Amino acid sequence: MTCMPQVLPYNPRVARRIEIHPTHPQPRLISAVVEALRGGALIAYPTDSSYAFGCHIGDKRAMDRIRRIRKTDKHHNFTLVCSDLSEISVYARVDNWAYRLIKGLTPGPYTFILQASREVPKRLQNPKRRTIGLRVPDHPVVHAMLESLGEPIMSSTLSLPGDDMPMTDALEIEERIGHEVDVIIEAGPTGIAPTTVIDLTQGSPEILRQGLGDVSSLL
Repeated sequence: MTCMPQVLPYNPRVARRIEIHPTHPQPRLISAVVEALRGGALIAYPTDSSYAFGCHIGDKRAMDRIRRIRKTDKHHNFTLVCSDLSEISVYARVDNWAYRLIKGLTPGPYTFILQASREVPKRLQNPKRRTIGLRVPDHPVVHAMLESLGEPIMSSTLSLPGDDMPMTDALEIEERIGHEVDVIIEAGPTGIAPTTVIDLTQGSPEILRQGLGDVSSLL
């Protein structure tokens, strides 16, 4: 796969599309994406479900940009995309039964709703329930980004107003919202559905959204 020669600096008015190998991500390109994230960039990146918006944790400007693009209000739920289970335990309070369930389903296309810990900025939490969505995706590019960044990526499904399904193609993303994001990562096809969302705050799992992740083991 051919890589674009000049990755940074990016123009905040015109997205930079970066081609990254889907199974063997090039460290130079991963470093460029991470540098952009730390500099306040809003990125569109592939996961094991669909594409997602991503930005530095707690970046209020980027959060507002995502809300504006998706046309959501202040109650929109964001997700922290984590590298592994140990990172989840830093940002959420996890009971033993919930930990076992999460361990059996990760990495994979699941988002878990948990009580947020003190490490989570209040602006990321559900304003009424003080919860946070967390997930560990199964995608080499995302794992490489998280390892280089050293902390979760704040994310939201890349779903646009009026669309029935989230977006899955980098070229279409560039065509439709290339002027509203800073970096678009192209790394081959993604899934065609959003994650399955499971609420783990009530003592037993509750399926809030059936997506790509199988829940037959929970029924």
